[in-house]
Amino acid sequence: MSVASQSVEEWVPRTRVGRLVHEGKITSIDELFRRNLPILEPEIIDYLLGEQLKHEIIDVTIVQKMTDAGRITRFRAVVVLGNEDGYVGLGKGKARQFREAVNKALRNAKLNITPVRRGCGSWECTCGEAHSVPFIVRGKSGSVEVILKPAPKGTGIVAGDVAKKVLKLAGIRDVWTFTKGETRTSYNFARAVYLALRNTYKFMTPLDWFRT
Repeated sequence: MSVASQSVEEWVPRTRVGRLVHEGKITSIDELFRRNLPILEPEIIDYLLGEQLKHEIIDVTIVQKMTDAGRITRFRAVVVLGNEDGYVGLGKGKARQFREAVNKALRNAKLNITPVRRGCGSWECTCGEAHSVPFIVRGKSGSVEVILKPAPKGTGIVAGDVAKKVLKLAGIRDVWTFTKGETRTSYNFARAVYLALRNTYKFMTPLDWFRT
């Protein structure tokens, strides 16, 4: 039995949305976002998506903090998860143990899961399938700015390794990416891509198109 399945079986909902999901009154994650209901318990995602979820550890670093008792060393993990079919989440966690830091990051990523609108937005491709982004979107985190542009079918994910992991788990198969800033900062790079994907549900104005 997986950890996710075990946590679902032992789950006792603490929120109204959690009780609705647990009682079977909400049966899909699409309904959650359609009704604009908050996700405050990670078990909600385990219950609705379950074994569909996959995750990748993007970065693990050791951070130190000085206290009166001396230097405290902890792990900081950055994790991205998704079902490769229109949902993706990003999270980070800190703990003294590596496994605990990853579990915290996974929990945070589930709470931050977002729907991704996909389409065939490239003028070079008229297949009509949901394989790329539907239009140009951008995301910014710290000094990193990412622009995602629709690409024709067969192009693949033209991006750095960190961005590829986020885009693949979101279900994007073809896309052009353009980046600015310090992309060596893995968390900011991943978060900029995540925010760009979240903006697929935000319509761009003609002025935004001109700026890109």
